[in-house]
Amino acid sequence: GSVSIDSVPNTGSGPGGSLTPADAMNPVIANLLSAAVTAKRGAPLWPAPNLVGNPSGNAVVITPFYNRVDSMIAKIDHSINANNTLSGRYFYSNSEQSFPLALSPTGGQLPGGNTVTPTVVHLVSLSLVSTLSSNKVNEARFGWNRFYEAFLPADQNFHPDTTGLCMAITGTPCPTSGPEDSGIPVITISGISRLGATASDTRHRVDTNWQALDNFGWKMGRHDLKAGYEYRRTTISTTIDSNTRGRLNFADEAGFKAGTPISGNLLVGSNRNRNTFQNSHGLFIEDTFRATSRLTFNAGLRWDFSGVIAEKKNLGSECVVTAGPTCTLTQLGTGGLSSGLYDPDYKNFAPRVSVAYDPFGSGKTVIRAGWGMFYDSLYHSYFLTNSVNNSTYAYGPFLNPFGPAAVTLATGFAGCPGILAPGCPIFTPPAAPQGDITTVDRKLRTPYMYNFNLNIEQQLASRVVLQVGYVGSAGHHLLRFRDINQPSQSAITAADIACAGGAQLAIGGGCVTAPRVFTVVPATNGTVFYINQDESSASSYYHALQTSLRVNGWHGLTSAANFVWSHSIDTASDGADFEPNASQPSDSANPSGNKGNSNFDIRRRFSWNFVYEFPNRKGSWSKLTDGWGLDGVLNIQDGQPFQLNYNFLDDFSGSGQFFDRPDVVGPILINSHDPANFLDLTSFAIPCTFAPGSTAPSAANCQSGTRHFGNMGRDSLRGPSLKQLDFSVFKDTKLGERVTMQLRAEVFNILNHPNFSNPFLPNGLADAGAKNISDGTPGFCGGTAVVLIGRSCGFLPITTTADVGPGNPFLGGGGPRGIQLAAKFSF
Repeated sequence: GSVSIDSVPNTGSGPGGSLTPADAMNPVIANLLSAAVTAKRGAPLWPAPNLVGNPSGNAVVITPFYNRVDSMIAKIDHSINANNTLSGRYFYSNSEQSFPLALSPTGGQLPGGNTVTPTVVHLVSLSLVSTLSSNKVNEARFGWNRFYEAFLPADQNFHPDTTGLCMAITGTPCPTSGPEDSGIPVITISGISRLGATASDTRHRVDTNWQALDNFGWKMGRHDLKAGYEYRRTTISTTIDSNTRGRLNFADEAGFKAGTPISGNLLVGSNRNRNTFQNSHGLFIEDTFRATSRLTFNAGLRWDFSGVIAEKKNLGSECVVTAGPTCTLTQLGTGGLSSGLYDPDYKNFAPRVSVAYDPFGSGKTVIRAGWGMFYDSLYHSYFLTNSVNNSTYAYGPFLNPFGPAAVTLATGFAGCPGILAPGCPIFTPPAAPQGDITTVDRKLRTPYMYNFNLNIEQQLASRVVLQVGYVGSAGHHLLRFRDINQPSQSAITAADIACAGGAQLAIGGGCVTAPRVFTVVPATNGTVFYINQDESSASSYYHALQTSLRVNGWHGLTSAANFVWSHSIDTASDGADFEPNASQPSDSANPSGNKGNSNFDIRRRFSWNFVYEFPNRKGSWSKLTDGWGLDGVLNIQDGQPFQLNYNFLDDFSGSGQFFDRPDVVGPILINSHDPANFLDLTSFAIPCTFAPGSTAPSAANCQSGTRHFGNMGRDSLRGPSLKQLDFSVFKDTKLGERVTMQLRAEVFNILNHPNFSNPFLPNGLADAGAKNISDGTPGFCGGTAVVLIGRSCGFLPITTTADVGPGNPFLGGGGPRGIQLAAKFSF
């Protein structure tokens, strides 16, 4: 488990938990604080205050995490006769993991904030290999797998009904069985550690895949022909209960005890289960032609049809764009829409060619070149649980806020405003389904990529080989999404100028936002702001010089050194926005402006691995002196790119997206050796000109017509590099004819070199306003310097090491020095 010092609510128990008469509490909150509630495996939701006078917090907290895995493999091989062999495999795995999400903004540190993840996997494969003749072979294969995984709050056995919370939040009882809606709501209290598990719990998913294929091989002289067919059926049952426990935000501990939240939200929708399916087919033919003993050609053609992803009960919807401009809310299977989200794509033909040539006939030099076209397949999660930054709730077209199974997010207080009281709900479902919409471009196409390479491999000595090559790729029709309801820059400017004269949407001296593009019908749907469209309009380009030097078994040394110098550029690095602008452009009306370094672009990377086995001395002491060796891995690489975004500070561009990039107004200064002051933020400013006499850097004080999209390029900054050497010493000892024991002492990051994560992590955003925005008054940003209004203050810090940056700590990559002892038995 992890140990930390946190601030927890004053329960009246423990050395730091005395209550006073002034601590009179709301009955619902009193019930919650006094409830004998524990997380799974007996950990309390939060401890009683057990520290007195500690400025960092009032409790020592031990947050458990564990991982259990049980697995089994069974296999059978049977020779039916001399020409037919049948093989079968079955794999089963059952695991459960519990971990805190305190390292990301989505979860809490306290024990009840853990996420419990049970996972069960079944995998079956059958293969029949038939020798039809001396030069013809056929293989028929069948496969089936089932993957179940859930993300549950650790306090899943606690039902808020026992404290009156459900009745106070929704006015209706919580379910009395099953994990849905169980666990306490997400509760944030200023100055107190967050209570409750991540809002994304509870989630369930069951993936089932069927696969049947047949491959036929025919050797004809110097030709090796192969042809085959493949069928795949994928079904996924997904239940999304994210935010169904609700979220309550309190200004301070006093407000929490009084039961007076200041804001919150609650997911509303009775049916949140979706059952999607896809049927896909593939055909291929390939010929390997040995023109001479020194020259081999390979050519092939593949055709793939990735079936249109559909939902079993047509519980999907789109906003169909028509003239006007009008966006009409339409349920799948009605209004002329088929049961699928997009039109089928039958044109996925993929040719491939390659050549291998030994120019001197010595077998020591080989030239290889190849070009191929490769199609991806659309994936279900893209339409079910996509991550977006502009909307609080916009999961995908199968979970839209209208239709027979509408799902929407209630955010306003009603009924009993501001007071938690059983039977008088804080949240009331909206009169009409409302919320942001996800739609799909009907002309969505299958993403594809051209891959090409040219490399030369040269044997330098009997056990030493050098390879140098160029590798490139170009991706087309890659997935992204954008807000098609966002106004263009010209529309924003025009509305801003008109608004300054006292027209609509005026606040102070400026405007909040320009009018949206589409009129959404039916109008009874309520307010629709964002219309995020899933589309295949992004592209990418990659070029690399790749070199490797390999030594195999030279006087006990086996080693490989690799160096890559590369550059990857794209207009979208993902179909989802796990990081801002990875998918959605900053300006959705100008998607080409999102072109920049790929999120995963690493310009230079060097890796070296080696194994050295000491010579055996044999003799009477051989069990002690023989079998010694050492090995290691060295990794050195440039940092990954990032950019700055404002974290919902205000709508400075007027686009309504609220995560604009800033303007670059000074030299970019990065302190690579000082993570606490990594990037000087004073070189960045809000993208507008402030009106004379403005007292705060808010969008309302921008001069009319000056709001624009920041000039900072996407992924134009570079995070810290990584340098790590892992080293181990091992000893092999034979314990008998069939058993060998290996003892290992492994040291990760043996030099203890500090490695820090990309500034995007762990929050998924590098905040341009992390240290506040100057209002122009002397000393506002600290010190005596005058920082102009709108400039960012201070420095952007890096708060995590590279191992915990992605969210979960693990031994090895990017962390501080770690030592591990291991024993392995081979028999």
